[in-house]
Amino acid sequence: MTQIRLTNTRTRRKEEFVPVDPANVRLYLCGPTVYDRAHLGNARPVLVFDLLVRLLRHEYGDRAVTYVRNFTDVDDKINAEAQRRRAAGSDLSLEALIAERTEETIGWYHADMDALGALRPDHEPRATAYVGQMIAMTADLIAKGHAYEAEGHVLFDVRSFPDYGRLSGRSVDDMIAGARVEVAPFKRDPMDFVLWKPSSDDLPGWDSPWGRGRPGWHIECSAMSAALLGPHFDIHGGGIDLQFPHHENEIAQSCCAHPGAGFANVWLHNEMLQVEGKKMSKSLGNFFTVRDLLDRGVPGEVIRFVMLSTHYRKPMDWTEAKAQEAEAVLRRWHGLVTGIEPAPSPAPALIEALADDLNAAGAIAALHDLAGRGDAETLLASARMLGLLLPGMGDWAQADAGAAGQIEALLAARLAARQARDFARADAIRDGFAAAGVEVKDTAKGPEWSLAAGFDPARLADLARTHGT
Repeated sequence: MTQIRLTNTRTRRKEEFVPVDPANVRLYLCGPTVYDRAHLGNARPVLVFDLLVRLLRHEYGDRAVTYVRNFTDVDDKINAEAQRRRAAGSDLSLEALIAERTEETIGWYHADMDALGALRPDHEPRATAYVGQMIAMTADLIAKGHAYEAEGHVLFDVRSFPDYGRLSGRSVDDMIAGARVEVAPFKRDPMDFVLWKPSSDDLPGWDSPWGRGRPGWHIECSAMSAALLGPHFDIHGGGIDLQFPHHENEIAQSCCAHPGAGFANVWLHNEMLQVEGKKMSKSLGNFFTVRDLLDRGVPGEVIRFVMLSTHYRKPMDWTEAKAQEAEAVLRRWHGLVTGIEPAPSPAPALIEALADDLNAAGAIAALHDLAGRGDAETLLASARMLGLLLPGMGDWAQADAGAAGQIEALLAARLAARQARDFARADAIRDGFAAAGVEVKDTAKGPEWSLAAGFDPARLADLARTHGT
């Protein structure tokens, strides 16, 4: 078994991963708030954890890993959209409109993440299905002296948890000094956060010991993870933007509700996404969803390749140039593996790279090496370990599968001609590519090719026949 090492945000060190129970490895990813389409940045933690799950299942077995990712379906933005639809003339109740919106959005999310080759989690809990557990946990925190009721709200007392701030590396006093938020008058401390809040008649709500209301955001994941994974499990994670306050608050709640259990052993956070070197934002006009890219004809496999090419702990920069390069590489690999069966196992070099803190870029380098050596069977098995070259995922390249085989054979013939110093033949193949609309670029990793808008398959076929391929 390969020793996996992961960077633990809580300790700020790369550590050897030792599961709580090797027969039951458990991990939790904070999922989306389902009020609209997932933007490209939302896909990054999904792909990071998808890679981690694939690695863990490879090492410990498919049945030994339990993966949970939640849906937050209690949110002010969801409520606002439901109220907008009712104001626009819908005769459905507010609750029905909320359910309608969340069902629609979850369907979008599944379709978009499926297109990226992401495995569905073992459990996808919805917050609304666990309100009872949230109420019970909140009542327990009050009973243990870690929370208090004030004006229909229940708030967590951060001063009751001495380790508060350890995950983000800040003291409570420093957080207060840097805060720029209006402090509610009923809070005992400015950093205390909401576990339960009242609901007006035009908002969804549940009966509780503190009146009709709804849960705060942070209590959701603590209740759902405890219900599905237990109070002590292996890995918890999400985007770095969730480190504070969401994950900090989860730790406080969960450790106080289950003293001595320890909550999550490893905290894994991915860095944020940029577009062409700038932060993605609507004001800059560079904000887009996963569906926007798919509808523009960018294959999900290409999106996945680009996003995995940057280490998860570094900012990821989406560029058109990267997408084009990824498409060319994947098209070539699809041509190499057409009609073959994968090797029994991935290349050891690829597993070693992934085991070193999910070094996906190193794993992709191993794929380039396999492709360069012509080891198509191991290339296919290894690529599938990364969620690439999966059955059905390369349909976008299948229309050119025949062309891919011809191009790869012609590239091999061109190389042989060069090595034999038959430059006339090598030049003829080069010129034939140009005439057929095949763009070839020689790189240090080997030739990369793409099909131009004016690609002519008949001319390519003639070129292949002329040069005996």
